[in-house]
Amino acid sequence: MRVITANVNGIRAAAKKGFFDWLARQRADVVCIQETKAQEHQLDDSIFYPKPFHCYYFDAEKKGYSGVAIFCRKEPDRITTGLGWDHADTEGRWIQADFGKLSIASLYLPSGSSSEERHANKLRFMARLYEEMQAMRRKRREYIICGDWNTVHKEIDIKNFRSNQKNSGCTPEERAWMDRLFTEGGWVDAFRVVDPRPEQYTWWSNRGQARAKNVGWRIDYQIITPGLRDKVLKARIYKDKWFSDHAPLIIDYDLDL
Repeated sequence: MRVITANVNGIRAAAKKGFFDWLARQRADVVCIQETKAQEHQLDDSIFYPKPFHCYYFDAEKKGYSGVAIFCRKEPDRITTGLGWDHADTEGRWIQADFGKLSIASLYLPSGSSSEERHANKLRFMARLYEEMQAMRRKRREYIICGDWNTVHKEIDIKNFRSNQKNSGCTPEERAWMDRLFTEGGWVDAFRVVDPRPEQYTWWSNRGQARAKNVGWRIDYQIITPGLRDKVLKARIYKDKWFSDHAPLIIDYDLDL
């Protein structure tokens, strides 16, 4: 089973850059997309519903903002949108597909980089999300939560670690939240199961030739329940072509839907 997660920074812009042509060649079973930045009624072109996928979108109420989607080769048993609380639901930040006892979700965790208020808002979201994820652990289901988590975990996940300590996405409290998720919470960073190397980034600033110099951050993850740890086969960050300021993360699992 191949799962791809990609922040497209506007699905219409990504389409013009060849995202759907690329996707058609990837043999993906499930594709999780973040930052669609569109209302579904604006996506009337068939390109946004590529065959052979079943395509589901969850939009933010605010136009041109946030939004997630999930494309599934196999029709899911159920699609769930939102997490039942305002910040996750009005901003289109969670969509989940269930297949038997496996759930795969597309998450767009808020960025806190624009202001102190937004950073505080992000921390509140993270606290609520942790409780939600612990409730998921009690459901006797396996989960793959894909998405842009807007947070690096360790020093090897960001080029300029020291100079970013006060910047949202790399603050000690955010990284401590990730630590807690992977230790006390029991969740697993699927990429790190098979690739321990440093400088494996998924996002680069559009300023200062960051991409050319590989001055990046690893903020896109597939985070899984521990029962799936031994099912992770290989992982790849696709950087041959660029569809947004993020690179797609591709992970293969020893699973069938």
